[in-house]
Amino acid sequence: MSAPTAGRAVRIGNCSGFYGDRLAAMREMLEGGELDYLTGDYLAELTMLILGRDRMKDPALGYAKTFLRQLEDCLGLAVDKGVRIVANAGGLNPAGLATAVRELAGRLGLDVTVAYVEGDDLIARAAELGLAADPPPLTANAYLGAWGIAECLTAGADIVVTGRVTDASVIAGPAAAHFGWARDDFDAMAGAVAAGHVIECGTQATGGNYAFFTEIADLDRPGFPIAEIDADGSSTITKHPGTGGAVTVGTVTAQLLYEVTGGRYAGPDVTTRLDSVRLTQDGPDRVRITGVRGEAPPPTLKVSLNALAGFRNEAVFVLTGLDIEAKAALVRRQMEASLPARPAELEWTLARTDHPDADTEEAASALLRCTVRDRDPQVVGRAFSAVAVEYALASYPGFSLTAPPGNGQPYAVFTPGYVDAAEVPHTAVLPDGSRVPIPPVTPTRPLEPVAEPELPAPLPAGPTRHAPLGLVAGARSGDKGGDANVGVWVRTDDQWRWLVHTLTVDALKTLLPESKNLVVTRHVLPNLRAVNFVIEGILGRGVASQARFDPQAKGLGEWLRSRYLYIPETLLEDPEMEDPEMENPEMENPEMENPE
Repeated sequence: MSAPTAGRAVRIGNCSGFYGDRLAAMREMLEGGELDYLTGDYLAELTMLILGRDRMKDPALGYAKTFLRQLEDCLGLAVDKGVRIVANAGGLNPAGLATAVRELAGRLGLDVTVAYVEGDDLIARAAELGLAADPPPLTANAYLGAWGIAECLTAGADIVVTGRVTDASVIAGPAAAHFGWARDDFDAMAGAVAAGHVIECGTQATGGNYAFFTEIADLDRPGFPIAEIDADGSSTITKHPGTGGAVTVGTVTAQLLYEVTGGRYAGPDVTTRLDSVRLTQDGPDRVRITGVRGEAPPPTLKVSLNALAGFRNEAVFVLTGLDIEAKAALVRRQMEASLPARPAELEWTLARTDHPDADTEEAASALLRCTVRDRDPQVVGRAFSAVAVEYALASYPGFSLTAPPGNGQPYAVFTPGYVDAAEVPHTAVLPDGSRVPIPPVTPTRPLEPVAEPELPAPLPAGPTRHAPLGLVAGARSGDKGGDANVGVWVRTDDQWRWLVHTLTVDALKTLLPESKNLVVTRHVLPNLRAVNFVIEGILGRGVASQARFDPQAKGLGEWLRSRYLYIPETLLEDPEMEDPEMENPEMENPEMENPE
C-alpha cells in the first residue's frame, strides 16, 4: 500500500465504535469513496473485562475477533485501494492479533506489512505500581497515546493494531505520521484529537443517538464518519456521499460532549482545550472544526482496572392494576423475611410503568426489581431466586415474575488508576520485528480545571411555559467509570443566554433526583453553547457492576430532556402549541419555581 501525499488533507474514516458494531461497515467505508486510512475503535471499559475473561479461558485470545472477520472479507479491497488500517482491536493481546492478521494475509495471498503497539498491559506490575485493589484486578491497562501508532506507520506498516490506547489515538496517530508533526505540536495534535473524538464512536457523529433525530431525513442506516484533517490540525467532518444520516453542527456538537469532563480534555499526548473548539457548517454533510488549542499533557497516564467482584442475581416482579405500592411492600416483606442468608447488597427498585384505566394489561403493570450481590455464589443463587418462586401462590394478587429462578452471574467493578507515564513501557513493534520504545511526551503540565468564563447577560424576563427542556436543548450522556456525564447544548444565542443561567447544578439535581445526594460539577463551554455535568458515583463501580438499570447512562440525557421547567415562550418554536403531557401530574416539578 502506498503512503498518502503529505500536501493535502488526510482522509481518515472510521468503521467501528465498539466491539459488536456493524460488521459490514469496513466494506461500506472501503467501497464508498476515497480514504487514506481506515480506523476502528473496539475497546471500552466493559470490553476489556470481556476480553479478560476470554484470556482466562485461552491465553491466545484477548483480542476483538470480529476485526479478523472484517479483514477476511475486506483486506484485498484495502490493498487494492491503498488504504492503511489502524485499530485498537488488539485489546489484551495485540501481538496475538498481529500474528493472526499475518496468517490471514498469507492465506489470502496478500502482501501486507503488520505492526503493533504494546506496553499498556500492567496487570503483572499492578501491585508494584500501586494499582492493587480489593478485589484484585483482572485487567490493568494504561491508556497509551498516538506516537507508537505513528512510529509504526512511518516504518511502512499497512496495518497497525494496538492494545488500550485512547479512542482518538487511532485517528491522531495517522495524522501525526502523515504530516510529520513534532511531539510538542500541541495545537495540531489537539485538533486531531478533537476530530478523532468526533469520529471514534462511529455513527454517533452522523445522527446516531442524536437528540434531534426527527430532523434527519434518512436515519435508517447512517453512514460512518470521515475526518479530513489538515496540516495545522483543523479538520472537516463528513461522510461518504449517498449514505444515510447527516453531519451537522448539531451532530458534531453532540459527539464532542460525549464522555468528557470540562474545558480541558486530558490525554497522553496533549490536553485538548474543548473550550476553544469552533464549529461551522461548510456545506451539506460537512462541518469544519477550527481554533482548537492544545496544551502539554499531564505527567500521568490513566489506567483502567477491571475486577471480578462477586455474583449478582435479580428477581423482577410484575405488579398489575390497583394497589401497586401495597403489593410491592408485601412481597418485599415476604422475600426479606424468608431469605436463608441476607446478601451483602440487596436493593429494591419500583418502576411505575403502569397507567390508570389502561387499555392493555402491560400498560397497567409496574415492575418491582430485587437485585442482590454477594461474593458467595450460593447466597445469590437458587437460595435467593427459589424464595421468589415459592411465593407464587402466597403473595399479592396477579403474582408474576419475568423469568424463572436461576443461578447468580459474576459481575465486575471498574476502578480508575493513575501512573507516571515514564513507568509505562509504550513500545512500537515494527513490521521487521524491531522494537522501538516510545518515550513519554514532554513537557508535561498538571491538569487544572478551567475557570468559568464570563457568562452572557441573562435573557430579559417575559412569559414562560412549563414544558420539556428537550424542546430547546439537545443532550448526550455516557459513562466515565462509576461517574456519568451529561452534555447539554442549544442552537441559538438567546437559548444559550437562558440555558447557562437556568441549568445550574441545583437545577440539575432537582430535575434528576437520582443525583440529589451526589457530587455534581458543571463545566461551561460557550463556543459550543453547552454545559457539561459530571455526576459522580451514579453508576456505582462502573457498567459491569450494573448498579443502575441504565448502567452506561446512555439514556440519562434523554431523561433530562423530558423533564419540565419554565421556558421563555420566545425560545419555543411555536409558543401556542400544546403538549399533550402538560397536564400529567407525574411530569410536574414543584421545586422548579416559575421565574415570573
